[in-house]
Amino acid sequence: MNLDLNNTYALVCGSTAGIGKATAMALANEGAIVTLIARNEDKLKATLAELPQQRAHDYIVADFSNPAELKAKVSDYIAKNHGFHILVNNTGGPKGGPVFAADVDEFENAFTQHLKCNHVLTQAVVPFMKSESFGRIINVISTSVKQPLDGLGVSNTIRGAVANWSKTLANELGQFGVTVNNVLPGATGTDRLAEIIKNKSAKTGVTQDEASNAMKSAVPAKRFAQPEELADAITFLASKRASYINGINLPVDGGRTKCL
Repeated sequence: MNLDLNNTYALVCGSTAGIGKATAMALANEGAIVTLIARNEDKLKATLAELPQQRAHDYIVADFSNPAELKAKVSDYIAKNHGFHILVNNTGGPKGGPVFAADVDEFENAFTQHLKCNHVLTQAVVPFMKSESFGRIINVISTSVKQPLDGLGVSNTIRGAVANWSKTLANELGQFGVTVNNVLPGATGTDRLAEIIKNKSAKTGVTQDEASNAMKSAVPAKRFAQPEELADAITFLASKRASYINGINLPVDGGRTKCL
Protein backbone atom coordinates (compact mmCIF):
# COMPACT_ATOMS: atom_id res chain seq x y z
CA MET A 1 0.00 0.00 0.00
CA ASN A 2 1.38 3.38 -1.03
CA LEU A 3 0.69 5.82 1.80
CA ASP A 4 1.89 8.74 -0.33
CA LEU A 5 2.92 11.32 2.24
CA ASN A 6 4.86 13.34 -0.33
CA ASN A 7 4.45 17.10 0.08
CA THR A 8 3.16 16.78 3.63
CA TYR A 9 4.79 18.37 6.66
CA ALA A 10 4.95 16.45 9.94
CA LEU A 11 5.82 17.58 13.47
CA VAL A 12 6.92 14.66 15.66
CA CYS A 13 7.35 15.14 19.40
CA GLY A 14 9.84 13.21 21.49
CA SER A 15 11.52 12.21 18.26
CA THR A 16 15.10 11.50 19.37
CA ALA A 17 14.45 8.01 20.77
CA GLY A 18 11.98 5.15 20.97
CA ILE A 19 8.57 5.40 19.35
CA GLY A 20 9.02 9.07 18.44
CA LYS A 21 12.25 8.48 16.55
CA ALA A 22 10.86 5.40 14.80
CA THR A 23 7.81 7.43 13.77
CA ALA A 24 9.93 10.25 12.37
CA MET A 25 11.87 7.72 10.31
CA ALA A 26 8.70 5.98 9.07
CA LEU A 27 7.01 9.24 8.05
CA ALA A 28 10.15 10.42 6.27
CA ASN A 29 10.47 7.12 4.43
CA GLU A 30 6.91 7.57 3.16
CA GLY A 31 7.79 10.99 1.77
CA ALA A 32 6.85 13.40 4.56
CA ILE A 33 9.03 16.39 5.40
CA VAL A 34 9.64 15.94 9.11
CA THR A 35 10.36 18.46 11.83
CA LEU A 36 11.67 16.86 14.99
CA ILE A 37 10.96 18.40 18.37
CA ALA A 38 12.60 17.56 21.70
CA ARG A 39 14.69 19.30 24.36
CA ASN A 40 18.17 17.90 23.63
CA GLU A 41 19.70 19.63 20.61
CA ASP A 42 22.61 17.21 20.27
CA LYS A 43 20.22 14.28 20.03
CA LEU A 44 18.03 16.21 17.61
CA LYS A 45 21.00 16.82 15.34
CA ALA A 46 22.00 13.17 15.49
CA THR A 47 18.47 12.01 14.62
CA LEU A 48 18.17 14.58 11.84
CA ALA A 49 21.32 13.16 10.25
CA GLU A 50 19.66 9.72 10.10
CA LEU A 51 16.60 10.91 8.16
CA PRO A 52 16.52 10.60 4.36
CA GLN A 53 18.55 13.57 3.18
CA GLN A 54 16.72 14.25 -0.08
CA ARG A 55 14.19 16.35 1.82
CA ALA A 56 14.51 19.48 3.95
CA HIS A 57 13.88 17.96 7.37
CA ASP A 58 14.38 20.20 10.40
CA TYR A 59 14.12 20.36 14.18
CA ILE A 60 12.88 22.57 17.02
CA VAL A 61 14.45 22.60 20.49
CA ALA A 62 11.73 22.85 23.14
CA ASP A 63 11.08 21.76 26.71
CA PHE A 64 7.65 20.26 27.39
CA SER A 65 7.66 21.50 30.97
CA ASN A 66 6.80 24.99 29.68
CA PRO A 67 3.68 24.96 27.44
CA ALA A 68 3.70 28.71 26.77
CA GLU A 69 7.30 28.64 25.56
CA LEU A 70 6.60 25.52 23.51
CA LYS A 71 3.65 27.16 21.77
CA ALA A 72 5.66 30.32 21.09
CA LYS A 73 8.53 28.37 19.53
CA VAL A 74 6.28 26.28 17.30
CA SER A 75 4.13 29.27 16.29
CA ASP A 76 7.27 31.23 15.41
CA TYR A 77 8.57 28.30 13.38
CA ILE A 78 5.29 28.07 11.46
CA ALA A 79 5.29 31.80 10.76
CA LYS A 80 8.85 31.67 9.38
CA ASN A 81 8.73 28.32 7.59
CA HIS A 82 5.55 26.31 7.03
CA GLY A 83 2.59 24.76 8.77
CA PHE A 84 2.07 21.07 9.51
CA HIS A 85 -0.35 18.53 8.09
CA ILE A 86 0.60 15.93 10.70
CA LEU A 87 1.16 16.28 14.45
CA VAL A 88 2.37 13.33 16.51
CA ASN A 89 2.03 14.07 20.22
CA ASN A 90 4.47 11.83 22.05
CA THR A 91 5.97 12.49 25.48
CA GLY A 92 7.73 10.23 27.97
CA GLY A 93 5.49 8.89 30.71
CA PRO A 94 5.50 9.89 34.39
CA LYS A 95 7.47 7.82 36.89
CA GLY A 96 5.79 4.72 38.22
CA GLY A 97 4.32 4.07 41.64
CA PRO A 98 0.96 3.60 43.41
CA VAL A 99 -1.52 6.39 42.82
CA PHE A 100 -2.21 6.82 46.55
CA ALA A 101 1.47 7.56 47.25
CA ALA A 102 1.84 10.10 44.45
CA ASP A 103 2.59 13.71 45.30
CA VAL A 104 0.21 16.33 43.92
CA ASP A 105 3.10 17.86 41.97
CA GLU A 106 3.48 14.61 40.03
CA PHE A 107 -0.04 15.00 38.68
CA GLU A 108 0.50 18.66 37.86
CA ASN A 109 3.78 18.01 36.05
CA ALA A 110 2.34 15.12 34.05
CA PHE A 111 -0.78 17.12 33.17
CA THR A 112 1.43 19.93 31.91
CA GLN A 113 3.75 17.75 29.84
CA HIS A 114 0.99 15.69 28.31
CA LEU A 115 -2.38 17.39 28.08
CA LYS A 116 -1.36 21.05 28.18
CA CYS A 117 1.46 20.61 25.69
CA ASN A 118 -0.71 18.49 23.39
CA HIS A 119 -3.30 21.24 23.52
CA VAL A 120 -1.04 24.20 22.75
CA LEU A 121 0.60 22.31 19.88
CA THR A 122 -2.81 21.47 18.46
CA GLN A 123 -3.88 25.10 18.68
CA ALA A 124 -0.70 26.08 16.84
CA VAL A 125 -1.05 23.62 13.95
CA VAL A 126 -4.79 23.35 13.32
CA PRO A 127 -5.28 26.67 11.43
CA PHE A 128 -2.95 25.42 8.68
CA MET A 129 -4.64 22.00 8.67
CA LYS A 130 -8.02 23.67 8.20
CA SER A 131 -6.69 25.77 5.34
CA GLU A 132 -5.44 22.59 3.64
CA SER A 133 -8.64 20.64 4.43
CA PHE A 134 -6.32 17.89 5.66
CA GLY A 135 -4.86 17.24 9.06
CA ARG A 136 -3.80 14.34 11.22
CA ILE A 137 -3.32 14.57 14.98
CA ILE A 138 -2.08 11.33 16.51
CA ASN A 139 -1.52 11.01 20.24
CA VAL A 140 0.75 8.29 21.57
CA ILE A 141 -0.79 7.40 24.92
CA SER A 142 -1.03 3.97 26.60
CA THR A 143 -3.29 0.95 26.83
CA SER A 144 -4.05 2.20 30.34
CA VAL A 145 -6.84 4.33 28.86
CA LYS A 146 -8.71 1.05 28.36
CA GLN A 147 -7.35 -0.91 31.32
CA PRO A 148 -5.34 0.78 34.12
CA LEU A 149 -1.89 -0.71 34.66
CA ASP A 150 -0.67 -1.67 38.11
CA GLY A 151 2.06 0.55 39.51
CA LEU A 152 1.49 3.40 37.06
CA GLY A 153 -0.99 5.48 39.04
CA VAL A 154 -0.17 8.97 37.76
CA SER A 155 0.22 7.76 34.20
CA ASN A 156 -3.15 5.96 34.29
CA THR A 157 -4.82 9.15 35.50
CA ILE A 158 -3.26 11.57 33.01
CA ARG A 159 -3.52 9.23 30.02
CA GLY A 160 -7.26 8.98 30.63
CA ALA A 161 -7.55 12.76 30.56
CA VAL A 162 -5.64 12.95 27.28
CA ALA A 163 -7.85 10.28 25.70
CA ASN A 164 -11.03 12.18 26.58
CA TRP A 165 -9.54 15.46 25.37
CA SER A 166 -8.66 13.74 22.12
CA LYS A 167 -12.13 12.28 21.56
CA THR A 168 -13.71 15.67 22.17
CA LEU A 169 -11.30 17.27 19.74
CA ALA A 170 -12.06 14.64 17.09
CA ASN A 171 -15.73 15.55 17.29
CA GLU A 172 -14.95 19.23 16.81
CA LEU A 173 -12.39 19.00 14.00
CA GLY A 174 -13.71 16.15 11.85
CA GLN A 175 -15.78 18.52 9.69
CA PHE A 176 -12.58 20.24 8.52
CA GLY A 177 -10.85 17.10 7.23
CA VAL A 178 -8.78 16.88 10.42
CA THR A 179 -8.77 13.55 12.25
CA VAL A 180 -7.66 12.96 15.83
CA ASN A 181 -6.71 9.45 16.93
CA ASN A 182 -4.84 7.76 19.76
CA VAL A 183 -2.31 4.97 19.42
CA LEU A 184 -2.01 2.92 22.61
CA PRO A 185 1.34 1.13 22.91
CA GLY A 186 1.64 -1.99 24.97
CA ALA A 187 5.02 -3.09 26.28
CA THR A 188 7.47 -1.73 23.70
CA GLY A 189 11.24 -2.03 23.58
CA THR A 190 12.14 1.48 24.72
CA ASP A 191 14.06 3.10 27.58
CA ARG A 192 10.72 3.53 29.36
CA LEU A 193 10.12 -0.23 29.32
CA ALA A 194 13.64 -0.88 30.59
CA GLU A 195 12.91 1.44 33.53
CA ILE A 196 9.64 -0.37 34.31
CA ILE A 197 11.38 -3.76 34.24
CA LYS A 198 14.13 -2.47 36.51
CA ASN A 199 11.55 -1.18 39.01
CA LYS A 200 9.61 -4.45 38.94
CA SER A 201 12.82 -6.36 39.58
CA ALA A 202 13.71 -4.16 42.55
CA LYS A 203 10.25 -4.41 44.10
CA THR A 204 9.73 -8.15 43.66
CA GLY A 205 13.27 -9.40 44.23
CA VAL A 206 13.43 -11.27 40.92
CA THR A 207 16.07 -10.68 38.26
CA GLN A 208 15.39 -8.25 35.44
CA ASP A 209 15.28 -11.16 32.98
CA GLU A 210 12.67 -12.87 35.12
CA ALA A 211 10.63 -9.67 35.36
CA SER A 212 10.89 -9.24 31.59
CA ASN A 213 9.82 -12.80 30.88
CA ALA A 214 6.85 -12.49 33.23
CA MET A 215 5.68 -9.41 31.33
CA LYS A 216 6.09 -11.19 27.98
CA SER A 217 4.08 -14.15 29.24
CA ALA A 218 1.10 -11.84 29.79
CA VAL A 219 1.09 -10.91 26.09
CA PRO A 220 -0.58 -13.36 23.68
CA ALA A 221 2.20 -12.60 21.18
CA LYS A 222 4.74 -13.60 23.90
CA ARG A 223 7.08 -10.75 23.06
CA PHE A 224 7.49 -7.00 23.34
CA ALA A 225 6.76 -4.68 20.44
CA GLN A 226 9.47 -2.94 18.50
CA PRO A 227 9.14 0.87 18.20
CA GLU A 228 8.88 0.46 14.42
CA GLU A 229 5.65 -1.53 14.84
CA LEU A 230 4.07 1.41 16.63
CA ALA A 231 5.47 3.76 14.01
CA ASP A 232 3.81 1.79 11.21
CA ALA A 233 0.38 2.18 12.85
CA ILE A 234 0.97 5.89 13.40
CA THR A 235 2.10 6.39 9.82
CA PHE A 236 -1.01 4.70 8.45
CA LEU A 237 -3.25 6.91 10.58
CA ALA A 238 -1.32 9.92 9.27
CA SER A 239 -2.07 9.05 5.66
CA LYS A 240 -5.01 9.81 3.38
CA ARG A 241 -5.81 6.10 3.50
CA ALA A 242 -7.09 6.65 7.04
CA SER A 243 -9.34 9.57 6.18
CA TYR A 244 -12.47 8.00 7.71
CA ILE A 245 -10.81 6.83 10.92
CA ASN A 246 -11.44 9.45 13.57
CA GLY A 247 -11.70 9.53 17.35
CA ILE A 248 -10.43 6.02 18.06
CA ASN A 249 -8.11 4.39 20.57
CA LEU A 250 -5.93 1.88 18.70
CA PRO A 251 -4.11 -0.59 20.95
CA VAL A 252 -0.84 -1.89 19.50
CA ASP A 253 -0.09 -4.33 22.27
CA GLY A 254 0.11 -7.86 20.90
CA GLY A 255 -3.32 -8.60 22.36
CA ARG A 256 -2.43 -7.91 26.00
CA THR A 257 -5.39 -5.65 26.79
CA LYS A 258 -8.26 -7.85 27.99
CA CYS A 259 -11.15 -5.54 27.10
CA LEU A 260 -12.42 -4.67 23.63
